[in-house]
Amino acid sequence: MLNMMAFTTPCWEKRRSLQAFRAGLWALLVGLMLAGPAIGQNARVDYAEIVVDGSNYVINADISLSLKPAVADAIERGIPIHFIVETAIEAPRWYWFDATVIARVLPYRLTYQPITRSYRLAIGKLHQNFDSLDEAVRTMARVRRWMITPMEALTPGQSYNVSLRFRLDTSQLPPPFQVSTLGSDDWQIGSEWMRWTFLASPLGKQ
Repeated sequence: MLNMMAFTTPCWEKRRSLQAFRAGLWALLVGLMLAGPAIGQNARVDYAEIVVDGSNYVINADISLSLKPAVADAIERGIPIHFIVETAIEAPRWYWFDATVIARVLPYRLTYQPITRSYRLAIGKLHQNFDSLDEAVRTMARVRRWMITPMEALTPGQSYNVSLRFRLDTSQLPPPFQVSTLGSDDWQIGSEWMRWTFLASPLGKQ
């Protein structure tokens, strides 16, 4: 009996160590996936909220943003530059990872119009012209009444986890620029995720 105990105890400890190693590795991989690519600290979400607008939930957000010289120069040369605001609404689950209920992306396209000497900011299907780049950037950094989901898509009275961030979308650049931006800090524009908890309103109430 003593020999059997001496044999099985090390095996059990080895199995527990292997399980702990696998759990730690899985947690690390999940953390890396959630964190996304490394980004420069030249953008920040200062404020964000979800509110009721009619029968929908909308997001308002204020973003602090400064364009790096390389990006501003590319815009002046007529190259379209794309930015996006990303958000996700997740329902907490005690037994597993949170369930993603809503995931939305708000696309921006910023270009310079040499004929009119103006800057055009396209937000989704809408666009507006500005006399200066600073004006266009300030408007882009101010998200208002972005429709996220109809109210009936969320359970009234349930608490949800919300995350939101802003970043430059280099995948939309012309191919030669995509190559030159790889590993370049000049093109790393983005914020960290802002996260908060949101309580869904009863239907018909604001």
